[in-house]
Amino acid sequence: MPATMTDVIRRKIDRARPAQADGAPGADRGWRLALARAARDAMGLDLEIRSLAIARYSLAEILEIVPDRALLALLDGPQGGLGVLLMSPVVTATLIEMQTLGRLVSQAPPPRRPSRIDAAMVAGVIDRALAGLDETLAEEADLVWAGGFRYASWLEDARPLSLMLEEDSYRVLTAEVAMGGGARVGQVILVLPAEGRGERPVLASDPGENAAPQFTQDLQAQVLLADCRLDAVVGRLRLPLHRVMALTVGETLVLPSAALDAIALETLEGRRIAGARLGQHRGMRALKLTEAPVATPKPAPATGINPAAAAVPVGSSGPSPGEELRAAG
Repeated sequence: MPATMTDVIRRKIDRARPAQADGAPGADRGWRLALARAARDAMGLDLEIRSLAIARYSLAEILEIVPDRALLALLDGPQGGLGVLLMSPVVTATLIEMQTLGRLVSQAPPPRRPSRIDAAMVAGVIDRALAGLDETLAEEADLVWAGGFRYASWLEDARPLSLMLEEDSYRVLTAEVAMGGGARVGQVILVLPAEGRGERPVLASDPGENAAPQFTQDLQAQVLLADCRLDAVVGRLRLPLHRVMALTVGETLVLPSAALDAIALETLEGRRIAGARLGQHRGMRALKLTEAPVATPKPAPATGINPAAAAVPVGSSGPSPGEELRAAG
């Protein structure tokens, strides 16, 4: 039997399986709730899921179902897994309209190709919906394949997907959504690898040996709440005290040694930890480390010798009063 005919038969068998084989009702219910809550909580948009279907598609089939002028958001997942979220133009336009105007106009704007700015504006809603999906599936088996994904980047068109996506089979959640009381209708398509790479959830019915001790969980929660502050130092400027006291609002100070690719990460005590450069991540300012953090040096043992006195050359009569003042200060 030719390989192409085998693939066709396999896809037909997959589609004929009950919905539970694809993870429903867990992922079905979870994505419905997460998507609607994300739109409501992020921008007060009334979004209703009119229908949601879960199916298995090959990569070639996914490229065929991409809506015209859709926004393509690439998703990062567990263990290097990649997914895609597709928004039809009316959904993208509605989300941006709610963020910019705070309401929906009577007539929907004409469809257009999405831009990088459009993707940055809806990235927060996408991450909120995916995080909500994680929460609803926290104790369900579908978390293995549907959990742990977040917005990574934006694609201008669907052509790079054939090179970026490597899985043979994907689970596709196609949701028809109605917004603004049903005035606008569009599609949100979530594409995730069929073979899950995430961690298996700890179910309430699991044996006790599979769950971490409560003490360990409580200790971990307390440790994660501890603050560890680092200051990103772009540059430093020394000024006389009278100059500092004379500063006024709106005055510009020149930092001669400042460089955005040579930023120092320092502790509260001013000790340098690592170097970094300024960049962005998901539309927000971020730092990328350019050198490994250095370990805290051990303090030198006290010798009882004044460093300023030890620096006096042999045969001199000692430091001048001005030098003593500088050493003491």
